[in-house]
Amino acid sequence: MKPQFAASLYATISISFWGVSFVSTKAVLDKLDPYTLIMLRFAIGAAFLLLLLLLKRYPLQIPLKFIPHLVVLGVLGVFIHQVIQVSALETIDASSAGWIISFSPVFTVLLSMIFLNEKLTFVKTLGIITAISGVLMVTGARSGQSVGFALNIGYFLMILSTLNWAIYSILVRKLNITLPSLVVTFYMSLLGCLLTIPFLMRERGWEKFHLLTGAEWAHILFLGIFVSGIGYWYWSKALEVLEASKVSMFIYMEPLFTFIAAILLLREKIFFISIMGGIIIIIGVIMVNGQMKHFSWRKR
Repeated sequence: MKPQFAASLYATISISFWGVSFVSTKAVLDKLDPYTLIMLRFAIGAAFLLLLLLLKRYPLQIPLKFIPHLVVLGVLGVFIHQVIQVSALETIDASSAGWIISFSPVFTVLLSMIFLNEKLTFVKTLGIITAISGVLMVTGARSGQSVGFALNIGYFLMILSTLNWAIYSILVRKLNITLPSLVVTFYMSLLGCLLTIPFLMRERGWEKFHLLTGAEWAHILFLGIFVSGIGYWYWSKALEVLEASKVSMFIYMEPLFTFIAAILLLREKIFFISIMGGIIIIIGVIMVNGQMKHFSWRKR
């Protein structure tokens, strides 16, 4: 198998896992509170990544100078990001979340202009306006439903998560941690798990474990092993072969996997305007990113 084809396959697998993660999260939220779900996910993910590190005989020691960097990235990219997203999924459907998350590169472009001196061209401006129009279509698709203010809060949180991930992506570039990506991912997952334990204790989340069905435990294992573990690992393997800008193009497929999984697993009702809005978001993002040079954007 050619290295470039293998890298493309790794990236596609990662994106498919991340796309389905919204559906798995939504499927479990009826039984578990967001903090308990996040703790379980990253505890399983950290254990899986530790096993990989031991099998590959990677050193677990890290220089002291990188500890503050890992703490910042872990808090922002794991703990805060997941709390916002899971809380949003309590009030919005998985397919809409998948469409909105594809808007994240637009925020990354705007932050790059501020902190990395990227230039704003006419095409980028038009792309940003296009993507924003798509977001408004997705968020307004269910305006006729009687979900009320909570639904609007859910969409707001999902958009906020895209901004949070954009900030995280900029920090990844600025901090430049010279450690194997598998080691960085392990410590970030471990920190995400540890930060949620106090909230687990407050909510007494373990008391709800017995309510979970076999299918719901399967969703949790999928989130831990395949989304937090294999997804990050395969993404890093793709980045070892392909340029980051090329790998990031696979992100545009994520809403498609979310869309298909939401229909098959959750039987979500799909609105035509949501689909159109999602397509418009992706078109706008492609217009923005298509003009960028020397840009690296990494996934959650």
